[in-house]
Order: sequence, then C-alpha cells, then structure tokens
Amino acid sequence: MSRRPAVQAACLLSAALILGLAACRREAAPRAAGSAAPSATTRAATFPPTPPLQDVAEHDPRYVIGISYPAVANRYPGLAAELKRYADAARAELMQAVAGLGGKKPAAPYDLTLSFVEVASTPRVVAIDADGSTYTGGAHGNPLVACFVWLPQRNELLTATRLVPDRAAWATLAAYIRDQLHTALSQRVDADGLSGEQRTDVLKDGGRMIDQGTGPDPQNFSQFEPLLAPDGRITALRFVFPPYQVGPYADGRQTVDVPDDVLLPHVAPAYRDLFAGG
Repeated sequence: MSRRPAVQAACLLSAALILGLAACRREAAPRAAGSAAPSATTRAATFPPTPPLQDVAEHDPRYVIGISYPAVANRYPGLAAELKRYADAARAELMQAVAGLGGKKPAAPYDLTLSFVEVASTPRVVAIDADGSTYTGGAHGNPLVACFVWLPQRNELLTATRLVPDRAAWATLAAYIRDQLHTALSQRVDADGLSGEQRTDVLKDGGRMIDQGTGPDPQNFSQFEPLLAPDGRITALRFVFPPYQVGPYADGRQTVDVPDDVLLPHVAPAYRDLFAGG
C-alpha cells in the first residue's frame, strides 16, 4: 500500500515538527522513576565523556529522520549514552532499509520519528520515555516504545531484573498484570456493543494475545515508568506494552499500573526505600 504525495510532504515536515513538539512536551513532566541510595557494596558505574546529545533533523528524497532529546539527559552521561544507543540502533535499522532500495526512490519516503520525553526528574529518579515510529513501506509505521529509568545516586539504569531479581516473583506480578489487561479488554468490548458471537471472538483473540504477551518472563515487563507521590516516592509502576505485545496494532500502547503494596514483597532490598510503602 503506497501513500499519497501529501503524505510525502508531511514526512518531509516531520523532522522539523518533532523539534517543536518535543519542546512543548517537555513543559509537562510525564511519568516517574525510582532510585536507591548507594551502599558500601555498590560500585558506581563510570562513563566516558560523551558529546552532548543534539536533536537530529535530516532528509533526502529517500528518507526523513527526526530525533529529539530532553535537556535533562545531558546532565547524566550514563543516561545520555543509553538514549544515544537506542536512537543509533533505530537509525541504523532505517538506513539498512534505505540501502536495500538500491538507489531507487520509494513511493513515500522512509521515515524515523523519535522523541525522548522527560517523564520525571528528581535528585533520585530521572525517567525518560521514547516515543516514535519507523516507516519502511506498508500500511503503517512500526511503533517505537521504550522507557528509561535512571537513578542518579546509583549512576545506573533501573531494569526489571534489578528491581525484581527473583524470577519466580514474576509469576505473581504477571498474573496481576494479566488480570488487569483482561478486565480492560472486556470493558472495551462492552463499550463497543458487539453482538454475542462477535464479542466471544474478540475476547478469545484478544485474550490469547494478552496471555502470550504476559508470560512470567521479566523481558515481557521491561518497559515501565514509576508514578510518584508529592514527596517523590513511588506509589506504583506503570508497565507499558507496545502495540502487538498484548493486543492488535489498532489498540495502540497499553498500560497497567501496579501499586507498591503489590510490588514491594518482590522488590530487591536495595530499592525498597524508593517506594512510599518501603
């Protein structure tokens, strides 16, 4: 399926528009993250000096690239390195597709649009979301969804496996998250007013995707953003699922908030003081 010439013009504008969009979004600090005080046994990671992150806008008749970064990322070299690594990988994938054109011009320019957006910034926690898409032909682009939770005092990226190191605990957390997703699916189907047979089919297909995407593997829950109380402590983690993981593309990004009283029994001791109930 090819796009109209108007889409090509829109793509050429995307690199410029993304810079303004990101500037607006920075004004509203989105989500939150967590950090723990360093201990005597914690060895702080060190990162070599890196050039400051700079927004990217480039295009030619075959492709358009627009990447924007929040100013806060440049305060933390380790965080900046993580964002740059993600952006470079996305760009490399796009350019590989461009190279595959063999010098030919596509019906519509290939496109990478990527905004890194500040979600939270406190002395203990900095959270950044990556939001964007790549287009290399077809009916629609491929979504880019990622969350980065940086702990300045520990100088580390908080990951699902660091936060909850016991793999057995993920069975409990996965079951909680799965139940929430099934409930949300049922509510959406009810709101659509589908007939009995249609409702059954949608619930069956959607339920299967949820079950497949929420197996008790921490990799299925690698994207999350903390929700903060006024004092900066975490009251819940919002787990983020990109399109296709727990639902069709049309359902978009889905999230589940897991409160700290559900999480805390499974959180590693070094990170418990990040939570309101810790």
